[in-house]
Amino acid sequence: MMLASLKRVGLGVALLALAVASTGCATGPNANPKDPLEPMNRQVARFNDVLDDNVLKPVATGYRDYTPQPVQTGVSNFFRNLSDVWSTANNGLQLKGRDTAESLMRVVVNTTLGIYGLFDVATQIGLERHPEDFGQTLGYWGVPSGPYVVLPLLGPSTVRDTSVVPVETSVDFVRQYDDVPVRNAAMATRIVDRRASLLKTTDLLTGAAIDKYSFTRDSYLQFRRNQVYDGNPPDEDELVDPSAEPVAPSAK
Repeated sequence: MMLASLKRVGLGVALLALAVASTGCATGPNANPKDPLEPMNRQVARFNDVLDDNVLKPVATGYRDYTPQPVQTGVSNFFRNLSDVWSTANNGLQLKGRDTAESLMRVVVNTTLGIYGLFDVATQIGLERHPEDFGQTLGYWGVPSGPYVVLPLLGPSTVRDTSVVPVETSVDFVRQYDDVPVRNAAMATRIVDRRASLLKTTDLLTGAAIDKYSFTRDSYLQFRRNQVYDGNPPDEDELVDPSAEPVAPSAK
């Protein structure tokens, strides 16, 4: 049943990748094969940069500078605990027995002893985090990443990762909370918390004399390949399609 569902999603990703690649042919013979929609992606990236510079970054900076550190740590721990629930499911789908067990134990320990995840007790007792998402699960089962895509508001992605956004949204505990004001406040807090955690990185990137777009794209694609292959990706020349990831890594 699970494999059949993965195959259906994989077929959808393949068709979407084909459509994107066909549309991207207009970018010319010198287009990056991993980024056939670069002109459009750059426009979306510029929009995201404007939004970030004028809204997200100032709010995140204020949050970092004026919110007590214990509060920031508790907020980060809380949302990581929620994500560990989804990681447990994806580790299971990838047949990683040890990682599944440790992720489940992290959720149990931090939800109980850590007061709904506000305190990361699990790390203190030696239970490591094993973050996994559904895009990584599809990659594990051989679904290729497809071309690079920049999404409005969400930022860097690939065709494969974009295809799973509805699935991950449907299982997001924060988005599914019934109380609308609380849900909206939680979603906003999570966005600010994530952006605050990236302030140092983006400050360094902005100050460097490089093409920010190209650097972000190449770093993201490499980062995702490392995640899919658990830090041990095959050489690029081993792949027929440089944007593909056809072989699942060994289960832990």
